[in-house]
Amino acid sequence: MLLSDEQKWKAAIDCDSSYDGQFFYGVKTTGIFCRPSCKSKSPKRDHMVFFDTAEQAQATGFRPCKRCRPDLLKFEPKIETMERIKKVIHEFYTDPKQLKVEIDGLCISKNTMIRLFQEQLGVTPIQYINKLRIEKAKELLLNSQDTILSIALQCGFGSVSTFYSLFRHLVGMSPTQYSKFFVGKEDVK
Repeated sequence: MLLSDEQKWKAAIDCDSSYDGQFFYGVKTTGIFCRPSCKSKSPKRDHMVFFDTAEQAQATGFRPCKRCRPDLLKFEPKIETMERIKKVIHEFYTDPKQLKVEIDGLCISKNTMIRLFQEQLGVTPIQYINKLRIEKAKELLLNSQDTILSIALQCGFGSVSTFYSLFRHLVGMSPTQYSKFFVGKEDVK
């Protein structure tokens, strides 16, 4: 379907993602080109030029917007952000202080992080971290001779009582019961 410049203008002003891939627009004053769905400030109509492809825009001397990334076939900032957060969590979930430092370094607000986790995974970041910690604890209970206290600390828990409470809540039995049930350890402390 051929779109008129007015239809393209309206789609760009409305940040209409249904037009993504059908055209791109460049802003003459900045030398940047965008997708129709770009959330950047809308330029004046006489500062815009339209292109059928990203390659046309680049050949004309426009550079891709860093916000909407029209140079990529698929741009999913929420998924990319989630992957960055999950990578940090998986690396540092056993060290709560360092985890906080690394998460803060991502420059993502707490509310945004919570919203992303609930949208993408159906859980909060804390629930996700606690699940990782409990899975690690289950592995250690089955494959090591460490004490319950040592396992709790290795998994990033600040106290044994928190560890016991969360373990019982998520697994349905205490760490000692779990260990005895699956391994038959009698000497777990």
